[in-house]
Amino acid sequence: MKLAARMKNLGTETAFETLAKAKALEAKGKDIVHLEIGEPDFETPENIINAAKLALDQGYTHYGPSPGLPHVRSKIAEHQSDTHGFDVSPDHVVITPGAKPIMYFSIMALIEDGDEVIYPNPGFPIYESMINFMGGKAVPLHLREENNFNADIEDFKNLVNENTKMVILNSPNNPCGSVIPKEELGEISEIIKNSNAIVLTDEVYKNFYFEGQHNSISEFEGMRERTIILDGFSKSFAMTGWRLGYGIFPEKLVEPISRLITNSVSCTSSFSQVAAIEAIDGPQDSILNMVAEFKARREIIVEGLNSINGISCRTPKGAFYTFPNIKETGYSSREISDKLLYDYGVALLSGTAFGKFGEGYLRLSFANSRENLNEAVKRMKSFLN
Repeated sequence: MKLAARMKNLGTETAFETLAKAKALEAKGKDIVHLEIGEPDFETPENIINAAKLALDQGYTHYGPSPGLPHVRSKIAEHQSDTHGFDVSPDHVVITPGAKPIMYFSIMALIEDGDEVIYPNPGFPIYESMINFMGGKAVPLHLREENNFNADIEDFKNLVNENTKMVILNSPNNPCGSVIPKEELGEISEIIKNSNAIVLTDEVYKNFYFEGQHNSISEFEGMRERTIILDGFSKSFAMTGWRLGYGIFPEKLVEPISRLITNSVSCTSSFSQVAAIEAIDGPQDSILNMVAEFKARREIIVEGLNSINGISCRTPKGAFYTFPNIKETGYSSREISDKLLYDYGVALLSGTAFGKFGEGYLRLSFANSRENLNEAVKRMKSFLN
């Protein structure tokens, strides 16, 4: 069997590969501390689960419109309007099975051979994978540690040209935990407005700020009509397995994106969509409690990492990841991540899983208990100290 040539351009998400390796080791009796997978270690709130059960009893078990159930699109539009401070029309909302399809469908609909897409590096690996898969030219925007893992504005300005078709932003950022300051978003918006580019802004971690508040490039004058907002329920409501995401699209993109959904997954499960209404309208205590717990864990992991020989770690401002510098250990990112997994039972990711500028770093998810975070630090110390 011969695969289509384009398949060699399709990457993967190393977190799932590492999880599989760690599970295989566990099956053989090895004790593993899991810091590799990026999902909250909390259960979906009971009120949301009950809303899904009720929806099933009410008959939400059939196909729905490809862009989503109208009353759910309206509720998401209301939520996004409150978040961003401008009116979002339900007609601009498209609901998908998880937030990842928003990346996939947006890049598929807009990028042709040779079109340049600027994306954050280190950054979520599916950005680069999908750009390459669609025949575009992936242009990495270096997120520099000395700039708190944000891009230099002059670097960004120099990358934008007449071939730039899309710019991908992610704030709070995976894997670095960095946040793009509002003033920098304003500067980025001015550069983009003088180009032909559309923005895909990944805001799936918008509720995970440890200080400050969320700002979106869509809120700047002239950006609404050239911005795709990617969001979803997986992170904020611990609903990763529900596969429930959405995008806010400029009007002209809604029909083409909906057509791609029709041709691929048909629609998003109806009962899950109905449960999303409860997630938005119901108590928000679960989010507040998660963020408070993650903030406490952040202090544990950052302090612990900075106590290990050869490692230095900046304090992340959002999401639930740290991206420590391991250059002084003398190991490459892949060497140290493999050594920690197989010999010390700590599953984490090489920085290179997030692009070429991730060499010299590791990514740790602190979506695990305080006890396990301390144990992971202890094991890393026993290796490096």
